Amino acid sequence: MTTRYVRYEQNGRAAFGRLEGDRIAGLSAAPWDGGRPTGADVPAADVRLLAPCTPSKVIAVGLNYKSHLQGRPEAGYPGIFLKLPTSIVGPDADVVLPPGAGNVHYEGEMVVVIGRRASRVSRAEAAGCIFGVTCGNDISERDWQKKDLQWFRAKASDTFGPLGPAVVQGLDYTDLQLQTRVNGEVRQSARTKDLIFPIDEIVSFVTTFVTLEPGDIIYTGTPGTTQAMQPGDVVEVELEGVGVLRNRIAAGA
Repeated sequence: MTTRYVRYEQNGRAAFGRLEGDRIAGLSAAPWDGGRPTGADVPAADVRLLAPCTPSKVIAVGLNYKSHLQGRPEAGYPGIFLKLPTSIVGPDADVVLPPGAGNVHYEGEMVVVIGRRASRVSRAEAAGCIFGVTCGNDISERDWQKKDLQWFRAKASDTFGPLGPAVVQGLDYTDLQLQTRVNGEVRQSARTKDLIFPIDEIVSFVTTFVTLEPGDIIYTGTPGTTQAMQPGDVVEVELEGVGVLRNRIAAGA
């Protein structure tokens, strides 16, 4: 049994809801914040889906598939970096290339959504802290990533964190098919069982140092190789049981 949750905009207002077929049952708040049914019932086709979370923290893991190491050795612990909440955009939103960005790559990933406050949890306790999973794209400007002191603009520029379309509860996130397509061509394909550091280990490691709150998210790493994108490209990240996160690449002003 799985349950799908979305965040949507209707008549200029954002709300959370439970997706039931082609309709959305409104909630009073995010489901991980105790949102209750409001009685609202809207056709999904009549609303615009937003990023399904509004996280206070956006954690990401690097080099977490062997296929992405490209000859580099495996690390002894998860390689954590931060994106910014302001980088998050939803399905069908444009990824806008900022000035000077000339080598911007896709990174299709499974994203974990935290369901309860978590501080210094063990690996055994980690599963109880996870609400569900969604699709993410860790957009990365490779030249900035190599040259800058920190990955502030390489990983956390506005629109560099596509997320969605839904947060799904009840999936076996330890073994899901993950695929990235650019203009319909498959560029990445893997299963989440191939993660070097599994989800419970990542959550335990992160919460050793940082308290995670409900609705915080963790991008768990990308497989294989990546390539530069061009304005007009359409990137799709599909996670088994979740759906397709689709975004278009757009040139900045």
